[in-house]
Amino acid sequence: MPAMVELGPSQASLKVHTAREGVAAKIGHDLEIEVADWSATYGEDGFELTADAGSLRIVDGHGGAKPLSDGDRKKIDKNIDNDTLGGGTIHFKTTAPGQGDLTLNNVTKPVPFVLDVAGGKLAGEATVKQTDFGVKPYTGFLGALKVADEVRITVDGNLP
Repeated sequence: MPAMVELGPSQASLKVHTAREGVAAKIGHDLEIEVADWSATYGEDGFELTADAGSLRIVDGHGGAKPLSDGDRKKIDKNIDNDTLGGGTIHFKTTAPGQGDLTLNNVTKPVPFVLDVAGGKLAGEATVKQTDFGVKPYTGFLGALKVADEVRITVDGNLP
């Protein structure tokens, strides 16, 4: 394991991947959301990450009845900031191999995760159930379109 290494948006990407569900799922989009403001450390003490919940921005939308427009992106970004996460800090710290504590929406819970470090690259993934952290997944069209409760979080990058 390398000495303590610092990571951030210039070396790696931190993304949230959502899926849609409900009877109107065909019109919605599976989203790829990038976290723009975050920092992490990796080393002998494990992996620790802090992110600004207000810095999540839509990168891409897959599926849907029509392509995701710039207006759609702005509206979704606003919903994430104001209604879903409400700003604040997100924190994750490993507690054991394959296990860590995630603090989101002022709730801390254990979360299993996978972290691979090889050949100067770091790749990690965790699946988080939003409602476990008091986050109400977005719904639209009177509940006919929903963001699935489970979201996938990934970090990928190069170790400096």
